[in-house]
Amino acid sequence: MSRALIAILRGLQPSEAEAVGAVLLDAGITRIEVPMNSPQPLQSISALVRSTRDAGALIGAGTVLNKDQVDVVATAGGRLIVSPNTDIEVISHTHSLKMESWPGVFTPTEAFAALKAGATGLKLFPGSLAGPEGLKALRAVLPPETQVFAVGGAGPHNFSQWIAASADGFGIGSALYKPGMPMNEIAQRAADIVAAYDEASSYGV
Repeated sequence: MSRALIAILRGLQPSEAEAVGAVLLDAGITRIEVPMNSPQPLQSISALVRSTRDAGALIGAGTVLNKDQVDVVATAGGRLIVSPNTDIEVISHTHSLKMESWPGVFTPTEAFAALKAGATGLKLFPGSLAGPEGLKALRAVLPPETQVFAVGGAGPHNFSQWIAASADGFGIGSALYKPGMPMNEIAQRAADIVAAYDEASSYGV
């Protein structure tokens, strides 16, 4: 069972992709996205796919805004598409390629449109604006099996509040990784985030 955590590696350089991926896997994080506005994101995605294949990691791209980007991520070996918005064409195309689609939503209208188009799950973004109370309100009308990850404003300090509000998982960006961060610091942050998630979610119990 994989932890419901997606590492958001905005600004990742291809030269460090393999090392960062290894650190995250060692900590127990197996879902990784490289935002498309990072330097040479497709090279980083390819490197992560190659280096984590035997570990069964799910690698892909974030900030995916159009169908062409979905195609190039698929060519690079990525199987995860995360977007900041609800774009029906992006979602349906991702679904048609049997890749995971996690579009950004904020309203019930966006949530239901995303699910209808074939979204794997929903990225509540920005989570800092919706807050756990916003998720509770949204959850009341969503199909019960809907997976919702909180992104932006969710972290080790408030995992328990979000989980109590029915969050299924989290996308973690700058609290985990920033460009130029020493590898030992990434490792420590990843370990701390995983420990906080495990405690809040009773992972593995």
